[in-house]
Amino acid sequence: MATDSRSFGFNEGWKFVLVSSAGVTDPTGAYADAYEPGFDDSDWRVLDVPHDWSIELNPVDDSSTVSGNGFLPGGLGWYRKTFVLPSSMTGKRISVEFDGVYMNSAVYVNGQLLGRHPYAYTGFSYDLTGIVHTDGTTPNVIAVQASNQIPSSRWYSGSGIYRNVRLVVTGPVHVARHGTFVTTPDLSSTAAAGYGQVQVQTSVQNDGGTATAATVGITVRNSRGSVVAAGSATVSVAAGETATTTSMVRVNHPSLWSVDDPALYSVQTEVQVAGKMADRTATPFGFRYFSFDPAGGFSLNGQHMKLQGVDLHATQGPLGAAIHTDSLVRQMQIMKSMGVNAVRTAHNPPAPELTAVCEQLGVLMMVEAFDCWHTGKLPYDYHLYFDAWGDSDIKEMVQAHKNSPAVVLWSIGNETPDTGLPDGPPIAQRLMADVQSIDTTRPVVMGSDQYRSVPKDGSPQDQIVRLLDGLGVNYNTAGSMDGLHAKYGTKFFFCSEMGSETSTRGFYQDPQLLNTGENYTPGKRNTSSYDNNLASWTMSGEYELKKDRDRLFWQGGFLWSGQDYIGEPTPYDVFPVKASFFGAVDTAGFPKDAYHLFASQWDGPPRVHLVPMDWTSHHPGDEVAVWVYANVATVQLWLNGRSLGTKSFDRKVTTYGKPYLETTEPTGDDYNYPSGSYTSPNGSTGKLHLTWNVPFEPGTLVAVATENGREVARDQLVTAGPARSLRLTPDERVLTADGTALSYVQAEIVDTHGHVVPDADPSIRFSVSGAGRLIGTDNGREENATGYTSPAMAAFNGLALAVVGSTRKAGAIRLTAAAEGLPVTSITLASVAPARPAPAVPGTAATTGTAAAPAATSPATAAAGSGPAADASYSGAPTTVPALMLDGKLDTAWSNYYDKPATANIKAVSASNPEDWVSLSWPEPQRLSELTAFFTTGGPLALPASATVSYWDGHRLKPVRNLAITWATASNEATTFAFSPVTTRSVRLVMTSRAPGTASGFLQIAELQAVTG
Repeated sequence: MATDSRSFGFNEGWKFVLVSSAGVTDPTGAYADAYEPGFDDSDWRVLDVPHDWSIELNPVDDSSTVSGNGFLPGGLGWYRKTFVLPSSMTGKRISVEFDGVYMNSAVYVNGQLLGRHPYAYTGFSYDLTGIVHTDGTTPNVIAVQASNQIPSSRWYSGSGIYRNVRLVVTGPVHVARHGTFVTTPDLSSTAAAGYGQVQVQTSVQNDGGTATAATVGITVRNSRGSVVAAGSATVSVAAGETATTTSMVRVNHPSLWSVDDPALYSVQTEVQVAGKMADRTATPFGFRYFSFDPAGGFSLNGQHMKLQGVDLHATQGPLGAAIHTDSLVRQMQIMKSMGVNAVRTAHNPPAPELTAVCEQLGVLMMVEAFDCWHTGKLPYDYHLYFDAWGDSDIKEMVQAHKNSPAVVLWSIGNETPDTGLPDGPPIAQRLMADVQSIDTTRPVVMGSDQYRSVPKDGSPQDQIVRLLDGLGVNYNTAGSMDGLHAKYGTKFFFCSEMGSETSTRGFYQDPQLLNTGENYTPGKRNTSSYDNNLASWTMSGEYELKKDRDRLFWQGGFLWSGQDYIGEPTPYDVFPVKASFFGAVDTAGFPKDAYHLFASQWDGPPRVHLVPMDWTSHHPGDEVAVWVYANVATVQLWLNGRSLGTKSFDRKVTTYGKPYLETTEPTGDDYNYPSGSYTSPNGSTGKLHLTWNVPFEPGTLVAVATENGREVARDQLVTAGPARSLRLTPDERVLTADGTALSYVQAEIVDTHGHVVPDADPSIRFSVSGAGRLIGTDNGREENATGYTSPAMAAFNGLALAVVGSTRKAGAIRLTAAAEGLPVTSITLASVAPARPAPAVPGTAATTGTAAAPAATSPATAAAGSGPAADASYSGAPTTVPALMLDGKLDTAWSNYYDKPATANIKAVSASNPEDWVSLSWPEPQRLSELTAFFTTGGPLALPASATVSYWDGHRLKPVRNLAITWATASNEATTFAFSPVTTRSVRLVMTSRAPGTASGFLQIAELQAVTG
């Protein structure tokens, strides 16, 4: 493919200082002159951009940050870069381009302010001509100030120059920035005739002093670099003006870009003046046509398909917001392996690298502009700038991504409060006009949560949906979807956000319930992976898949979300829960059960998956609800070589003729239907999983999927033994020595036989030597106080992740992992010189110094006091956590009581657990002979049906001897548990419910005391 000769990487050798992480002011004034060329930056840190300073900080629970940002601070930072330009650039046009700075950037060159750019997600360019020195000796200094006043985003945003920077050097006559627009008009007709037309609009800019006649040459190349078409046109450009010329060329038998075969072409544009080349650019594009039919759904190249999409924020787990192409490739490959064919850039314009990855891998894109318009959601979000910058920012979004075959939808916003206000329709109309002033080949839509019922005629919502080409709705019931289609039959609809079921990898709760409570006990803040933990606005994955499947007119949807992201830690809003629970995979990229649910329903090879993913952390005889997700009709379950029976899905057909697999049984998942269960238009109800109730016994559990009696897929779980070693598995063993290549290394805690130990959580310390560096660590756990650049990361459910990066030195990279009680493990990666080094600015002098990673520190641990600490198996609310049993107050308490509110389709849930425990622990051994518990009773609260006491003997929990219980006769009176004296650091009280699974029989202890000494 052709390459540009005008762009030069400008990422290396910056200097950085974090002025403040607590605010966006410089209280001492020490950096007031940081933009001046002579400012002393000798003690600033040397680094390369893209860079996110927030991800390098430890999460903190103070006024400088909020849970929505993952408790990671923002603040004020400065970047500076000193560079020398060669004399060969004298007389050239020189500009600097930023793909994105978070946020409120101010850019100076040689002390002169070039401009300010508030929005973090759009690129911008400044002309340096006449400001920079080009004599080959005099240094130039560029300085960038960025400020991120928290809260500026509803999710983690990152801070700093987090996207790429480049210098662009051209002659006076050149292709304008975003000056090439490639389209393939009438392709649906011409492709059938065996050819495609390529229309290239080229805007030529003349920065010279006289009018100029230019020749614009167009060369089209296929993915192998072969020329398949060429053409040229002439254009006259007045001095200081820009003129546009259009060329049309024909390509015979073009390969169509699709999600399965993303065939890419490129247009090389050459501008010649007086027979000499003045400029050259290269623009990737693809041949594809698509349709969003309000009745018939979405089609690509004439083939009907559903949008099987995911919503993704612009962050990459432990790497934060800093753009890394390898990270994007990994993320999108994981999504593709789930059956994903589309991504929504929630809720902002993407980096150019994401668009490039999607067009290379075959992923459709809904590119979105804003999370708010004039009316904001947070004190410091984009609403402060929308009135002045909204038009130019949305135009920049369209210009930056208009040539990509992956992009099929432009979105003007997400859940904007203005949608329901009188000023909303004029704003929507204006933004649509902005988009269409550049591109009319794609529909304009938005994502909204204000259409869960059909709008009233004349309301702002009604006016806006009539303006738009189509509408994305967030969290609509099946009935509301049908209502919208019935009223607005000429508009197409899809789910811009669906699901939002929350889950923690490897955690399971209440499979018999459609919705569950949450555990607010510190250290146990997880949510269930049985597709049954829902917030008031959300719906289960199975429900969403069914309602979408059954409606031809529905274009498909985008799962919220494809991956957990930092921030928005729903349902928990407390430190140190710093990541969301919404993803099909966690922040480390490890799949949850939700990944397998969607993979079983979206196109792909035969699959079968066992839920839970853990056949170790159970007690013999415990009944385990085993679910099987599969896209094969028949599955047989085996335990230790013994068949537990064969079960099958029924084969069904939608009203429009699509076959599918589903059980036939009441589901109880939509009270809006007379039966109380979601009912397909064909009259059927059912589930998307098969179920066995299996008494646990250690060994091997196997699910075997068969077709016509032949095995086509299997999944297997094995009971793990004690942890014996660490296993390191990289996704890439060979990296490019360009300073940007990454290898994601999965660390597993395994037993003697190599089985992952699902309840192992030792701290793993990673170190890298040789030609590489440790970029970040993660374990996918949402409740995690460790910073993402810490070299020590605890395993979670047996897994952890280390991200290793290349340097610009070729050679061996050694990654070593060490955990207490396990042998030290190492692997070797290779770093090789790039085949074609990235172009550097001739004569550029990088800032001297050594690029260093920030000093990573583990969060401080509070010193243990002499008094006891309380714990519990389950706490039903943030106001009833175990510590409240020790505060000496009877009006505060621990309780397992919860009352989960109703959702749009599921009734409220309040079901007491069969059993729960509370405990007391001391830093030093205590001699104990009695516990006293003050149980609160009345309403849903009752005394336990029974109770036991056990203590820790240094190896295991052991029952106390001679337990005698004296039950209280009134609420908040003492119940005593007397026993033979024991010496221990921890004692546990286990209690059973009087009415398990009902709204009665919950437990509450106002105070828990131990008789010591």
